[in-house]
Amino acid sequence: MRILVTGGAGFIASHVSDRLLALGQRVAIVDNLSTGKRENLPAEAVFYEVDIRDKALDKVFEEEKPQVVIHHAAHANVTESVRNPGYDASVNIGGSINLFESCVKHDVEKIVFASTGGALYGEACYLPADESHPIDPVSPYGVSKYAVEHYLYAYRENHGMEYVVLRYPNVYGPRQDPHGEAGVVAIFSLQLLSGQRPTIFGDGEKTRDYCYVSDIVDANVLALNYEGTGTFNLGRGIEISDLEVFETVQDVIGSSIEPNYAPVRPGEVEHIALDASKAERDMGWKWKVDLVDGVAEAVKYYREASERKPA
Repeated sequence: MRILVTGGAGFIASHVSDRLLALGQRVAIVDNLSTGKRENLPAEAVFYEVDIRDKALDKVFEEEKPQVVIHHAAHANVTESVRNPGYDASVNIGGSINLFESCVKHDVEKIVFASTGGALYGEACYLPADESHPIDPVSPYGVSKYAVEHYLYAYRENHGMEYVVLRYPNVYGPRQDPHGEAGVVAIFSLQLLSGQRPTIFGDGEKTRDYCYVSDIVDANVLALNYEGTGTFNLGRGIEISDLEVFETVQDVIGSSIEPNYAPVRPGEVEHIALDASKAERDMGWKWKVDLVDGVAEAVKYYREASERKPA
C-alpha cells in the first residue's frame, strides 16, 4: 500500500511511519519541519519538505500517488491558538482543505485523521467522555480540529472519500518535544534529569487521559484496515492528575526535586478522560501500556538523549 503521512517528522507520526515501514508499506512523508525534527524521519521513507498549505503539495501527490493519507500535520499548541487563532486556523483548517483537494484530485481512497479528544469536549458533563458527549471546545485548537472533522464528512458526501477520525488523548513517549507546551512527561523528564525544578500550571489537580505512543500507533494501523468511515476516541478512560504524572516521573528518575506552581494557562480544560469502548468494539483497539511502564520508557529515552549531547 502507498501511504502518505503528513507531519511525519513529528512525535506521533514518526512512530506511525516506522510501524508502517516495518509492515512492508511504502511510506512518503510530508513535513515543513516547523516543529518536526529531521532526525525523526525513517531512512526508508521518501521525504518532502513541504507545508500542507503550499500548492507544491499537489506535486507530491502526482509523484507518490498515495492510496491512503494519514494526516497528523497540525498547529498543536493550545495556548498559542488562544493568542493567535488565525494562524491556528490557517494551518489546521486551511492546510487540511488544501490536502483534501489533492486527495480528491488524485483519487485517494481513505484519510486517517489525527483529531483531539482532550481539547474537543470542553469541560465534560461526564467522564470518561464518549463520542456522543456534547462538543464544546474552549480553545481555537479544539475548534479547528472539530472543523476538520466536519470537512471530512462534507468531502465524503460530495466525493465519496472514506475517512477514520481518531480522537487522541494526551499521548506521551520517546521523541516527544520537551521544549514545547504539550507533553508534560517529556518536560518533567528532561527538567528533573538536568536538575531543574519543573512548573505545574494550576494546583496539580488538573487531570488528563495519558496513553503511550505505541498504543496510538496500533490504532492508526487498525484504522487502515477499518472498512468504511468512523470516529473513535482513544484513551485509557483514566483521569491522571498533573501531580500524579510529576510524581511518577520523579519516582522513575529517583529525584527529590519538588515542582513550582503557576497560574493555569488559557484554553485548558480542568478534567478530561476518554471512553474508547467504541474503538475496542468496532476496531479491536485496546491500550496495553500502563503509566509507570510508559513513563519508564520515556525517561530512558530522555536520559540517553541527554547523555549523547556534548558537554
